[in-house]
Amino acid sequence: MAALVLAAALQLAAYWPGIMYWDAVRQYGQAVSGAFDDWHPPAMEWVWRQMIALHPGPAPMLLLQAGLYWLGFALLAARARQRWPVVLVALLPFALATLGSVLKDSLMAGALLAAVGLAAWAGREGRWGLRIAAITLLLFAATLRFNALLAALPLLVAVLPASWRRTPARLAACTLVGGFALAAAMPLANHATGAKPSGVALSLVIFDLGGITEHSGVDAFPPLPVASPVAVNHRCYDPVRWDSYAWWVAEPCPIGFALIRDTFAAHHQSPYVFWLKAIAAHPIAYAEHRLRHANQNMRFVIGHEIERPVQPQSAPNDWGYRITQNPLQRALDWLAVQSCRTPLGWPICWIALALGMVFASRGVPGMAMPLALSAALYGGGYLVLSVASDLRYHLWTMLAAGLAVAFLVDAGVPRRRLVLATVPAIGVALIGTAARLLW
Repeated sequence: MAALVLAAALQLAAYWPGIMYWDAVRQYGQAVSGAFDDWHPPAMEWVWRQMIALHPGPAPMLLLQAGLYWLGFALLAARARQRWPVVLVALLPFALATLGSVLKDSLMAGALLAAVGLAAWAGREGRWGLRIAAITLLLFAATLRFNALLAALPLLVAVLPASWRRTPARLAACTLVGGFALAAAMPLANHATGAKPSGVALSLVIFDLGGITEHSGVDAFPPLPVASPVAVNHRCYDPVRWDSYAWWVAEPCPIGFALIRDTFAAHHQSPYVFWLKAIAAHPIAYAEHRLRHANQNMRFVIGHEIERPVQPQSAPNDWGYRITQNPLQRALDWLAVQSCRTPLGWPICWIALALGMVFASRGVPGMAMPLALSAALYGGGYLVLSVASDLRYHLWTMLAAGLAVAFLVDAGVPRRRLVLATVPAIGVALIGTAARLLW
């Protein structure tokens, strides 16, 4: 426990008052003004706005996400018989560096970790106070990312009393009701905060239409006032991310977000129905686009570093918020960057590890199976739901898969079973390593 307290203090000192990515700069601006839209989670912006009265800037949000993170690990370490595996997961360099940035990914991971810690102490029955607190945190996590349901659902079902899920029918009912509750959390939070719709979901539609057009050679976009859309899209399309279609890049694509949004509106077309029809019409092109993007997103067979895994400084902002870089921050940043050049920074390895832990945790009571499922579902969901390749998107997958291993070690699962369960992760790590060496 002393190691976790010391690590928390050092991590906060290294990154105080918190790094603000471009996302956080935009969110803070909305928190200050009180005028929210739903491009980034309004629930986070609303919470941030309440804390501005206590202290302006990123520091309160840094304390909140770090507090939840370290609380979760402290609860889990205190519950474990063997604490070292839990501590090792907590000290992953990428996680520590990412936690130094104010991000919805960091806040979501903190909320999920605290919920798991509370669930571990709630036991099989009783202790409804802890159980309700864990459920509240899971619902809060579901307001922070549209795909958070995939991470939170296995944990929510596991938090419920064992008697509620004893039979297959009861388990199915808990899963169904829990899924509805988590799916409703973000829309309800957006409505409660008065957030204006931004059309953020259109980014996925545009990225996939661009990918289908690129790989089929057929114009998959709605009718646009753009000459030679296939050729134009070829110059714009990037399997790594959708940003070339956005307005914030240096040279926006002529096939852009606003143009496509307005075209759908002018023709009274549903972008999502149009999107599904395009996928059905060109399934092979869609699959090729998705697999190429997933390869980049999950850092599998690639020959170059896509982007820096963590940011060392805040983006320019109107308030002048920056961290004072120091030897400790530079050391953590270096460790994070270097470790992410190894399989420790390849999401594909963590997803494979999570799938292996699903196998290893069969019949083992506790949170190992829910954590492994949470990691695998959330990480695997990016196969179809991703529009960018930021490594921070996989923070929860890494932590949950690592904790699943820690729980199984603590439960005394036979070593041979654990070793066999790591074979998929070792296999993809070897393939990825060979690709990098031969590229």
